Amino acid sequence: MQRMSKTRITFLHERGATLVESLIAAAIVGIALTALLATLSTGSLAVHRTDRRVTAENLARAQLEYTKGQAYSPAPASYATITPLPADYSISAQASSISGRDADIQRVTVTVSYKSDIVQIMEGFKMKR
Repeated sequence: MQRMSKTRITFLHERGATLVESLIAAAIVGIALTALLATLSTGSLAVHRTDRRVTAENLARAQLEYTKGQAYSPAPASYATITPLPADYSISAQASSISGRDADIQRVTVTVSYKSDIVQIMEGFKMKR
């Protein structure tokens, strides 16, 4: 029984956290959480941008192959585009002649846009067969 009273006395003499210490701890936690949320936000934006770029590149490659398979039209020409396209994407395939070269070869420029902003431009060649 005497032992228990000594333990209580020890607890009574210990100091608790002061208001200043508690406020400093709360500020440190707040700063850490703000930094974490900013990092997550930046990461999310980077993933979205990369997804747009990869989708646009894949669409451009698919359109270039689709254009090569279509009937030859003398330059300048516009070729039919692939369908369906993902939401907010648009695509165009324009052919132009190459100066000083064979008239049966043309440069095809594929442009992919996302919400009217150009994301990807890819060029290739088409031959008359």
